[in-house]
Amino acid sequence: METITQTSAETTANDSLWPRLEIRPLALAGLAGVALFAFLLSLSFGSVRIPFEQVVLILLGEQPERATWTTIVLDFRLPKALTAALAGAALGVSGLQMQTLFRNPLADPFVLGVSSGASLGVALVVLGVGAANNTLLAVAGLLSNLSLAAAASVGAGAVLMLVLTLARQVQSSVTLLILGLMISYLTSAVVSLLLYFSIAERIQAYVAWTFGSFGGVTWTQMQVLAPVTGVGLLLAFILTKSLNALLLGEAYARSMGLDIRRARIGIVASGAVLAGTVTAFCGPIAFLGIAIPHLCRALLRSADHRILIPACVLVGATAALLADLAAQAPGTRVVLPLNAITALIGAPVVVWIILRRGVGRGTFGV
Repeated sequence: METITQTSAETTANDSLWPRLEIRPLALAGLAGVALFAFLLSLSFGSVRIPFEQVVLILLGEQPERATWTTIVLDFRLPKALTAALAGAALGVSGLQMQTLFRNPLADPFVLGVSSGASLGVALVVLGVGAANNTLLAVAGLLSNLSLAAAASVGAGAVLMLVLTLARQVQSSVTLLILGLMISYLTSAVVSLLLYFSIAERIQAYVAWTFGSFGGVTWTQMQVLAPVTGVGLLLAFILTKSLNALLLGEAYARSMGLDIRRARIGIVASGAVLAGTVTAFCGPIAFLGIAIPHLCRALLRSADHRILIPACVLVGATAALLADLAAQAPGTRVVLPLNAITALIGAPVVVWIILRRGVGRGTFGV
């Protein structure tokens, strides 16, 4: 009887995991079309409205009606749009991995404390320089976007190494989750102390960084952001089978021959690299990592990571581009905090999760 029940459960799971093959390319093609439209939209709209056809001409290397449009698109809007697309894709995929690994629908890319580590790195530079009142260091560029990205990268990398070390030692993903939360609390406490003893100007600079922005990445920084994000996404694609096996629990995955510890380390490394890189260059972008995986599951009605990972890439990129577009308030010179916009997108999704999937009862519906 137990064997029959287990076989039935596996069959049901497989039916939900493996959607019909003919549906997958059509759905992903539709999402790719929407993502491309959002990308062109972000290049067209802003304080200066540039017609779609002129944007296409500029991307093709042709001369538009106005020469200044080329500068606006290539030097300002294109790197920002690429950054938004990469960040949205990275956070969406990282959130999907964390929710699957911890079997928690409210897990996000920063659950391991990587974001807090990045924030600590930035706080040490911004608030530390402010506390020392060393004007020479500030003039030398320690408060530039590049230095903030470097500081956040060091902080996120340090936490990543600590988490990977812990992942080799602990047997349970729940224990790893708790340890990640404790790391987050510790780093947040240090940041709070730095804030308390810092001067007002430096506190304002740090708070501005926490608002999040896709507009601070230059073409030089893109040479780091794009390859590192690509490596993290590639690792996520490689781990697709491991993620699918973990959907039914670690015991089932182990019975299927999966090396749980090695899979956990790979998933943690991929998720932390993706989240840490985005935080380093864009600041702590909230809610996208939670919301995007659930949107993809709802749109595609599937739990198969073979389709969810590319879907998260496309939907995440689209959501980030639209959020950035809304933050720019097209037609005006007003720039809204990016995290305020992503919260407006993500918070309703989280509420929907709680009401629809019974998070309070500890269930993990996919």
